[in-house]
Amino acid sequence: MVKPSMKKSDPRVGRLRQYALLLACFCTSSCLALWKLNIGIQMRQLLPPGPKPAPQSDNYYSVSTTNMGISDEEWERLQKALNWPGPDQLITQLNLTTSPVHSTFSVVEPKNSYKVGENISVIITARDHNKNLKTYGGDFFKAKLFNSELKASVYGEVVDHRNGTYSVVLLLPWEGQAEVSVRLEHSSEVVQILKKYRDSSITRSHYNGHFEGPGPNKIRIREVVECNLKWGGEGSWRKRNCCCEYKDIKTGTVWQCERPIKLSCDKLVHHSMGRLESPLNAFQNQLFTKKLTNIAVTGDKININVLGNTAGKGTTERCRSGLTTPVPAGFYFKDVWKSFVCNTQQLNSAQMRNCLKNKIIYLFGDSTTRQWFEYLERSVPDLKRMDLHTPRTGGPLMAVELKNNIIVHWRPHGVPLRFTKMLITDLHYISNDIDEIAGGPHAVVVFTIFAHLVFHPITFYIHQLAKIRESVVALLSRAPQTTVIIKSGNTAGRKDIFQSDWYARQLNTMMREMFRDINGVIYLDVWQMTSCHYLNENVHPGPVIVANEVKMFLSYVCPI
Repeated sequence: MVKPSMKKSDPRVGRLRQYALLLACFCTSSCLALWKLNIGIQMRQLLPPGPKPAPQSDNYYSVSTTNMGISDEEWERLQKALNWPGPDQLITQLNLTTSPVHSTFSVVEPKNSYKVGENISVIITARDHNKNLKTYGGDFFKAKLFNSELKASVYGEVVDHRNGTYSVVLLLPWEGQAEVSVRLEHSSEVVQILKKYRDSSITRSHYNGHFEGPGPNKIRIREVVECNLKWGGEGSWRKRNCCCEYKDIKTGTVWQCERPIKLSCDKLVHHSMGRLESPLNAFQNQLFTKKLTNIAVTGDKININVLGNTAGKGTTERCRSGLTTPVPAGFYFKDVWKSFVCNTQQLNSAQMRNCLKNKIIYLFGDSTTRQWFEYLERSVPDLKRMDLHTPRTGGPLMAVELKNNIIVHWRPHGVPLRFTKMLITDLHYISNDIDEIAGGPHAVVVFTIFAHLVFHPITFYIHQLAKIRESVVALLSRAPQTTVIIKSGNTAGRKDIFQSDWYARQLNTMMREMFRDINGVIYLDVWQMTSCHYLNENVHPGPVIVANEVKMFLSYVCPI
């Protein structure tokens, strides 16, 4: 019985009602159901409101951890690493999104001068187009410190406080003037859209399958059809006349092509990139306009004066596996990268040749590792490309230097791949190629995989990494003296639904996390090297950046 002194809002009232209800209808199934219903109502009233889930289209699907090739525990860890805050509901008004014009940054307690090695703190405040402060995080800001005359720059990691404010700590590693640069790459509302399509089976990138075979009267028949990845549920792509399917036995990856009209499925000869297809509606397209994407944010107009005898130095730590990548990982000074990870050597051509003596270099991945091949081809004396009768940019490629027994291979990874027309038989999955390497102290394996996977669900990317990881572990088991280097993804020029840096950053996070505990693997972070340089961001970094990347790579091959 409720005492008269108790108010109706007193929580004890609810508990007493529950006890009375239980006693009144003890042991009856109908009353037990009523009891559970009453308890559920009380609990829902006490729970704080949670964020509204993002709407899911019919093309959203889930993939089991078994299909990805990882454990449930690892999937939970990866999801935490991928977590990115944002609005708790779908934003449909442009004026409520983050404005690069009205957002600002300021240096915390600026001083007249600083010393080399000190830090400065920067606060970023996000506002919408109505100049109102944002109340949630998720904006994709980039920050750096730079000096154009000295060709110096350093990367800053933006910390999201999830309330519309962000902070950056920037190192002052050189003597002289310095300026802060903050750019809004994407608003949190755009990231919400990117996240939706990252997890979606909606096709954004199409590919072509080129079929060839004999016809009547000795006429060669050629047909071109659309192809794509089959992943998740019934497949991430369906056509009206589906399908020829090609399953890789080792990785389990399934590639499918629309069935040709005249030729059979076994007549697939060439692969090439096809059209891009945007899934965005009119409102979403407004959010991706150039006026709102990758725009400089206005900040304090102050001169940061750094005093010291010279520029700061990198570390003297010997380059080896097992080293962590700090923030910043290094800095540019007079266009030379000075690493805080390990002792980066500025090797000349003769020293590069001596470093690579009696080495076989295997470069796998995409055109960014091909840039490394081309740099070595230009820089190492007498290293000559062999004519393998393959496309000059599509490969596979090989260069040799006979006197010092140097061999350099480059091969693109398997489909999906947005390359020009090339033989489908020349496209191998990285894990399969690693399985064919004997390894040893003379072998150096480098791989990257990111630029061509941003068009597809991140669960497929995890599947690819899991297979590569299995092969790397097996390689290091049979030949532990093999040098294995992961080249991270770099920033890109495009900032759209197809090739946003937010996608690349997410893939980098996955790559680092999945190889974090693998002994003997070296993670070479080029994200910071491409993010803070003065050259315009491009999926194919400029020559000066590539030169610094390769010299960092060689510092691991031949550490001192």
